Amino acid sequence: MDERTALRVLADALPAAGDDAAVVDDLVVTTDMLHETTDFPAGTTRYTAGWRAVGASLSDVAAMGVPALAAVAAYAAPRFDEAELADFLRGARDVSALVGAEYVGGDLDHHEEFTLATTAIGRQGDHAPVRRSGATPGDVVCVTGTLGRTAAAIHAFEAGDVDSGNDLFQFTPRVRAGERLAAHATAMMDSSDGLARSLHQLAEASDCGFAVEADRVPLATELTSLVDPSSAWDRGVHFGEDFELVCTLPASAVADATAALADCDTTLSQVGRVVDADSGITVDGEPLSDRGYTHGSE
Repeated sequence: MDERTALRVLADALPAAGDDAAVVDDLVVTTDMLHETTDFPAGTTRYTAGWRAVGASLSDVAAMGVPALAAVAAYAAPRFDEAELADFLRGARDVSALVGAEYVGGDLDHHEEFTLATTAIGRQGDHAPVRRSGATPGDVVCVTGTLGRTAAAIHAFEAGDVDSGNDLFQFTPRVRAGERLAAHATAMMDSSDGLARSLHQLAEASDCGFAVEADRVPLATELTSLVDPSSAWDRGVHFGEDFELVCTLPASAVADATAALADCDTTLSQVGRVVDADSGITVDGEPLSDRGYTHGSE
């Protein structure tokens, strides 16, 4: 059973689940777990691990369109090393501070594998949290930033270029962009499972389809400089772990939403449009496969 199947099993007992974070009164709460063997390639520093793990949870807060408040983490390893702990803490604090949140502590434990479990908390600001379920045919679908940085990072790690790998792994959670988009977005989530899988998840939640135009998908130059165009597009769309935002907007709101991101150090690219559910999810008229990152998949 993979992660998505397990989530469906739990859905009956947790009917409010299904978004990037849970909404509790005026708070949003989310938690993630990352492991050395599946999430941190050889050469990943503890600083990068702290940044990336805490950043992944902060990205879920961003996807709800609310300000980030705080983060905590449980740090588990076969042994405790003072320098590694200090580096982890710096990474966790730096990524939190970058988005206006505070890293406030957590827990320590011994474990046979380096593992981080992180939790982030956000608080509703000027707008209610944005769910995955509001996309409507006639809306457009947009993404922030570029896709493929993590695929490029893995390539760098495998090539022994650990400096580039670590740099690419230290992404910016789009908390500020999420806050700005909340004024316009009808549905939103982050792209941690890849653009293709995110669109399938949004389609399921909103009972809609998507028509994507391949040449509109923004790919990271760090990836396109490494591989041929078709391979770059496939990795950018399916690889996942890029932590950009995928949102739907009324067509009339795109200009205002783009302008709202002017000081957010990111871009907003329109990659397609929302269609009715019977039309499915397509790219240039052909089915877009539901393929991306899934825990527990073979």
